[in-house]
Amino acid sequence: MRFLFVVSGKDVPSTRFRILPFIPFLEEAGHRCDIAYSCPQKYDYFPWLGWRLSQRLKRLVRHWHVVLAERRQYDAILIEREVFDDDTSEFEKRFRDATARLILDVDDGIFLLHPEKFDRISRMCDVAIGGNRWLTEYLKERCAHVEQIPTCVHLAKYPVRPPERQRAQQPRIGWIGTTQNVAFLEVAAEALRNLSSSLSYRLIVVAPSAERLDDVELGRTEVDFRRWTPKTEVTDLLDMDVGIMPLPPGEEWMKYKCGLKLIQYLAVGIPGVASPIGVNQEILAGQRVGRAATSVQDWQDALAELLGNVELRRRLGTAGRGLVEKDFAVEGNWRRFEKTLTG
Repeated sequence: MRFLFVVSGKDVPSTRFRILPFIPFLEEAGHRCDIAYSCPQKYDYFPWLGWRLSQRLKRLVRHWHVVLAERRQYDAILIEREVFDDDTSEFEKRFRDATARLILDVDDGIFLLHPEKFDRISRMCDVAIGGNRWLTEYLKERCAHVEQIPTCVHLAKYPVRPPERQRAQQPRIGWIGTTQNVAFLEVAAEALRNLSSSLSYRLIVVAPSAERLDDVELGRTEVDFRRWTPKTEVTDLLDMDVGIMPLPPGEEWMKYKCGLKLIQYLAVGIPGVASPIGVNQEILAGQRVGRAATSVQDWQDALAELLGNVELRRRLGTAGRGLVEKDFAVEGNWRRFEKTLTG
């Protein structure tokens, strides 16, 4: 069968983790997969062209994608998130008319920004995929057929961190994410400041840019900023002893997140400390793979416990890797993805 994937961009997390890793498996199974990338990437613009002309270029490129879709008669077209980050839906309608099977993949609470639009495009799809049960509950009210497929990692690209690399002296706490979400570190900042007065550790921050890091008050914490690139992402994860995923409480958007950071930490065999919001709460249930932290004292106690106990980190990391192998690996979920595409 032949599929078209309408995606946000090669470096956009939703494309990188929810679409691209499945392509080799689908092609190995005999399917033909075409990828229609946004140009420039959905949430970006070309500075040399300017914002307004970049938006026109995006629409011109998408128009060409629709023309190709109409000519090639794809067995299924999957739209990742939405075509444009705005209230419009005419391109979704054009892709709808170009195929017998239209699929929508949703991995975040983007419908909170454009609720009326998502009501329209959810109802025009044959099936919608949600990345967790909160997303599928939303989609079930709008789409006749809904599947739940978690955000996954391709385990073959995530080696397990060797036990001997766990540091007893000056262990490293790590955070990885987008530039915009660097601000979430503020949730754990007071605990990190308190720890820096009694424990020796380093904080690795991996993001495309450090521009928002100065807004987070980390006190005397020794910060090691590393610019994110696809090539160094896993290497940076392997240099961490504990991974953290703080989320601001009280924001509806947060419960729809798919826990990617936490899944990445566990995939390389390091424990995670995270805000127990949405799917994070399910991943951390029973404290078998890490610790949940809500208050400042929770964050401080959890991090102090893990930083001071190498064997505990190893045990939780091993359990975390096992959880990812079982529930959050592309290798274990691609057949469900294939079945959703083929119907």
